Amino acid sequence: MIKLIATDLDGTLYTPKGEAPAEIFPIAQKLFERGVLFVPASGRQYANLEKTFAPIKDQAAFIAENGALVRYRGKTLSLTSLEPEKVAKYLQVIRKTEGLYPILCGENCAYIEDTVEPFFSRTTTPYSSYKLVNDLNEVIGKVPCCKISVFSMDKAEKQSYPVLSTVACEAKLTLSGGHWCDVSNVKANKGEALKVLQKTFGIRREECLAFGDHMNDVEMLRACAHTAAPKNAYPPVKAQVEKIIPSNAENGVCKALTAMLEKPKLSEKGVSLWTKNLS
Repeated sequence: MIKLIATDLDGTLYTPKGEAPAEIFPIAQKLFERGVLFVPASGRQYANLEKTFAPIKDQAAFIAENGALVRYRGKTLSLTSLEPEKVAKYLQVIRKTEGLYPILCGENCAYIEDTVEPFFSRTTTPYSSYKLVNDLNEVIGKVPCCKISVFSMDKAEKQSYPVLSTVACEAKLTLSGGHWCDVSNVKANKGEALKVLQKTFGIRREECLAFGDHMNDVEMLRACAHTAAPKNAYPPVKAQVEKIIPSNAENGVCKALTAMLEKPKLSEKGVSLWTKNLS
C-alpha cells in the first residue's frame, strides 16, 4: 500500500507553462482522505509552494529548495544550509563567468543582484518572495542559505555545470533544469528530505511513490520503492524508474493518481499502486 506520494513540480506535475493542473487539488484531497501524505517536492522556494498549494497547504508536506528545506503545516522539520564561507567562494566564481547569474535562496526569501533578461523574468516566477539587493555579499551569514541557484544563458550542462564542478568539490552540484544548476550542502537533496518525512510519519520506503523528471529528483526516486517519470523526462532519469507515464503536457501525474484512486477495494489507509499501462 502507498502511504506517501511525492512529486516533482516543473517538468513533472506542472504543465509546460509552469502551472499546477487544477485536477491535482481534488485528487490530493482524496489522497488525504485515504490516509496518504501528498508531498510537492521542488527546487522552488517554500513561499512559492505555499502560495500555489494554498487549498491544501495545511494537509500537505513540502520539500523545497531541492531538499534543503522540509516543512509541514508551517513548521520547519529540516533545514540544511550551505556554509557562509562556501557561499562566498562559489559566488566569486559565478560572477567571474560570463552568462551566469546567481540567486541566494534563503529559508523565506530569495536574493538577487541582477535584473538582466531573461534571468530576471525566470527568477520572479519560481521565487515569488524575493529581494533585489546591490550586493549578494551583504546577505551572506545573515540568513541561512539553502542553496545557490545559478541561471545560465546557455544550457546549464554546457555552461554552469562544468565551471562549478571544478570548484564546488565540497558541495552538491545538481542540474535542476535546462538552464539551471544548484549548489547546495552535500547533505541536501530531495531524497534526504523524503527520509525526514518517512521518519517523522513512520512511513516505510515500500509505502512510498515518487514522480520526477530531472537529476535533482534522483535521490528522491531512490528513497521510494515505487517510481515513475513522465515521457518528457531527462533520459538518464527515465532509465531509472519503474514506470513511464504520459508527459506533463498530457497531465501524466494526475492521470496516474486518478487510476490509483479508481481501483476497487482500497484500504482505508493507503492506496494500491496502479497496475495498468499508462505510457
